[in-house]
Amino acid sequence: MWSKWRGKRQLPRTEPGDGSALQPHRPWQMLSRSVFHIELADEDGVARDYAADVRYFSADGTVDFYVDGRQELVSEQPTAFPVPGGVVEVSVGSTGLRRIHLVPDDGGQEHTLTPVRHSAEYWRAVTDHRFPVLSKWIGRVASVILLLGLVLFGPQLLEALTQWEVVGDRFGTYTSPISLPGWANTSLLVAGTAASLERALTLRSHWLIDLKPWWLG
Repeated sequence: MWSKWRGKRQLPRTEPGDGSALQPHRPWQMLSRSVFHIELADEDGVARDYAADVRYFSADGTVDFYVDGRQELVSEQPTAFPVPGGVVEVSVGSTGLRRIHLVPDDGGQEHTLTPVRHSAEYWRAVTDHRFPVLSKWIGRVASVILLLGLVLFGPQLLEALTQWEVVGDRFGTYTSPISLPGWANTSLLVAGTAASLERALTLRSHWLIDLKPWWLG
């Protein structure tokens, strides 16, 4: 019921689309654009293709929603688009998609939409299907890297914050017990970026490590 209420609450955020055609997803857009779709039957039993197009570096930060390849709705995210029998919820995090799920009105099982062929999410899903053991270990390593970054950078960030006069005067200063050399910080930065992208491609999110990879900075 919570998911249903949340989706209905977000529906007024949508605006009518201009009817333009959905542009094909290109290989060079793997890290800048995501397109997911699902086929559902309308009230007349006619199968229609519903697609959400997310462009991460667009100026307005909106999500475009298409029906049979034509732009039907546009909305800021997080949002929900109405479809037969439910809504499609879309939420974007700092490194990629957090949610792009079909949420039925009857409270049934949620379903993740299908990524278009040859997108980054598509190839990650192919890897998961063909090499499930390898895929599971990739996911575990990504989580460990982000947790490690949280542990190592957290004290250093706290020390940097307390160096600000307005913070230090009120709460006192803090000296981090951890001080990494430059090469270690750089290596962890690269690994953390890759780990964040990996989790975004599989739509995994946890409030502690995926709220925002603040430590990457």
